[in-house]
Amino acid sequence: MKRNEITALIEREKIVAIIRLRKQDEVKNVLKGLVSGGIKVLEITSNTPGFLEEISKGRELYDKALIGAGTVTNTKIAADAIKAGAQFLVTPNTNAEVIKLAHKNNIPVLMGALTPTEVCVAVENGADIVKLFPAGNMGFDYFKAIRGPLSETKFFVVGGIDLENARDWMAAGASGLGIGSVLTKSGTTAQDIATIKHTARQFVERIK
Repeated sequence: MKRNEITALIEREKIVAIIRLRKQDEVKNVLKGLVSGGIKVLEITSNTPGFLEEISKGRELYDKALIGAGTVTNTKIAADAIKAGAQFLVTPNTNAEVIKLAHKNNIPVLMGALTPTEVCVAVENGADIVKLFPAGNMGFDYFKAIRGPLSETKFFVVGGIDLENARDWMAAGASGLGIGSVLTKSGTTAQDIATIKHTARQFVERIK
C-alpha cells in the first residue's frame, strides 16, 4: 500500500490501538483480541520489549490490518521500525526528520504535537495526521480552542480516551482516536483475549 492509501485507511477506521506492554510474549494475544474485535489499525510502541520482532510477526499474521510503530521519538527508531515492516509511524513529539524519513519510504506519520506552534510545525513539514497529545490532560476546552484557528488540521486525540468520552471527542471535532491501556491491557489467558475483543467491539460500535 502507498502512503496516501494507508493514511486514508487510518482516517476511515478512526481508531488506532496503542499496544504498550511490559512483556513481549503478551503482544501476540493482545493483537489477536484487538483484530478479532474489529480493530484494523494497531501500533506497537518502541518501549514494548521486542517491538521490532512483534511488528514483523504482526504483519505476517494480519495482512488485512495495519501494523505500525509507536513512540517513535527519533530517526534511529524510525529507521529500525521501517526495516521491520511498520506501515506507519506514530510519535509523541514533533520531529521533522522523522517525517522526511517516513515519506522517503512511502509511509505516513501521525506526529505528536500539543501547542499551536508544534501543530503548525508538524503540518508544515508534511505530517499526515497530527496526534494531539496528551489530549485528556488538556481537555475538551483546550482542543476546541486550538482547533478554532487550525480547523483544516486532521487531529487524532490521544491520552485519556475511554468508552465514556470517545464519542464526545469525536463530536468536538477529532478525526480519530488513539486508545491505549483501556483497550490494550495485558493478555495472557483466553479470558484476557475475550475481554480485549469485547472492549474493542464496543469502541468500534461507538465510533463507527
